[in-house]
Amino acid sequence: MNSSSFAEQLHDLFERHHEFRMQSAPEFATFEGDHRFNDRLSDLSQSAHKAQHKTRQGFLTELLALPKDQLNSEDQLNYEMFELLLNEEIDGFAFREELMPLNQMTGYQLFLPQLIEIQPLQTEAHYADYFSRLRGFPKQVDDVIDNLKLGIETGWVQPRFVIEQTLPQMQNLMPEKTEDSVFFIPLRREGVLDAAAREKLGQELTAVLEEAVFPAYQKLHNFTRDQYLPKCRETAGVWDLPDGEAYYEYLIRKYTAPGLSAHEIHEIGLSEVHRIHGEKAKLKDQLGFDGTVEQFNHYLRTSPDFYFETKEALWEKYQSVMAEGLEKSKALFNRMPKAPCELKEVEAYKAKSAPQAYYMPAPEDGSRPGYYYINTYDLPSRPSYAVTALTLHEAIPGHHLQLALAQELAHLPYFRRRLHVTAYLEGWGLYAEHLGYEMDMYHDRYQHYGALSFEVWRACRLAVDTGLHSKKWSREEAVAFMKKHVANTELDIRSEVDRYLIMPGQALAYKIGELKIKALRQKAEATLKERFDIKDFHQVVIENGAVPLAVLEHKVEQWLAAQA
Repeated sequence: MNSSSFAEQLHDLFERHHEFRMQSAPEFATFEGDHRFNDRLSDLSQSAHKAQHKTRQGFLTELLALPKDQLNSEDQLNYEMFELLLNEEIDGFAFREELMPLNQMTGYQLFLPQLIEIQPLQTEAHYADYFSRLRGFPKQVDDVIDNLKLGIETGWVQPRFVIEQTLPQMQNLMPEKTEDSVFFIPLRREGVLDAAAREKLGQELTAVLEEAVFPAYQKLHNFTRDQYLPKCRETAGVWDLPDGEAYYEYLIRKYTAPGLSAHEIHEIGLSEVHRIHGEKAKLKDQLGFDGTVEQFNHYLRTSPDFYFETKEALWEKYQSVMAEGLEKSKALFNRMPKAPCELKEVEAYKAKSAPQAYYMPAPEDGSRPGYYYINTYDLPSRPSYAVTALTLHEAIPGHHLQLALAQELAHLPYFRRRLHVTAYLEGWGLYAEHLGYEMDMYHDRYQHYGALSFEVWRACRLAVDTGLHSKKWSREEAVAFMKKHVANTELDIRSEVDRYLIMPGQALAYKIGELKIKALRQKAEATLKERFDIKDFHQVVIENGAVPLAVLEHKVEQWLAAQA
């Protein structure tokens, strides 16, 4: 058999894996712009979970039967990336994350209302799919409750404070008046359907909400309150879960790179916090503040001068910074993405527990733009000095630029274009904040201090995440550590610490990834000297989509060798 035949088998495997992912996770398919399954919800039963694991093992067996050395260099990388993806999924099966589906930020109870942001709802046929999906909700809730029960039996349960925050979210999704439900939002959009169609669909939606969705939410709420909450952990970190130490080691490999230990990452974090603290002290002195960095942080945290009085003022500031970032990025990159980035407000039903900002990529079909979500809840907790660094990270030249350009890499298989390698993605986002200095985006010392505050925030994450999950810190110890080192408000700090607890390991990716990208740039500058071109360097970093840090390093070294 020749090499082209092996390549065909490899890409056939990619296609079949993609189809498996879309069929087994219909909501994800909708998010990706594949609308064939818009009338379905995922099967969350244990039998489905085990069957999917077996299917992934089968894909890996097929992959390993192919002779990698007979593929060209591009397909060898595709092979290695696919093997990495499958092994990560298969290794994760040993740890029972599916038994802890509820949390206040990314929990199961939020999935259904989030669909209204991504599911097409412009025609009566669209609504027929949507209603079919909603009618499947009670069965899915039953599966979730079964998983929660199994979690109680096996010890895979959430901390109590996490579940205490999910209960009011579920309650808010069951308003006294059905027409006040968030599920009615699409029907109120002007110019989509005529009045008669809206009236008819409104009646159907009322029926499906009252007969299926609300009773299912009530069932989940009551079970969670009466049976699950009393069995929740009083501890915070994953060290208290069954095989918690092994689980955290798996998460470190998943979110950073093989070979790093929790202790090493903790020490890197403390070192970076110390370094950035020194830079903040110098800047504080330049601003004429007579006091410590901690006192200056408190001043920024509590002075109304640094906060928005109106939602409109906040919105205008974010819009202007995003536009400036787009224009100035053109000097650092060979091209800009085709997909636009649109500012969007975090929905009210989840705003209290949501982070300050986050990004949702556009689907490949171009049916909607990339969304940069801004949290407008509690304006006195949304500092103006944070806007620039946040926007550079989430929009352009951060997540939107990198992810949207990755989608345009038509020569790569689909899984590569959409692959989520957290250390690369979040490392790039933090690196994009650093580019703000070169782009002259931080227009005053307070914005500069805000950027340093965000950088030290990410350095603190290394210490706090490992502290919580390896060194057995309490939630309050983590909050106290953050308050000592960052200028962010207490609401921000508590929200973020809770995030590290429900997404263990993920927060490690930012600083580890950024340090690697910066080190590779320094190496390129030292090697090429006056021949170094920032546009060319950025092209090398982003032209393969998201890749593990070791692969990125290899690609940069290949590029440098070619110019020797």
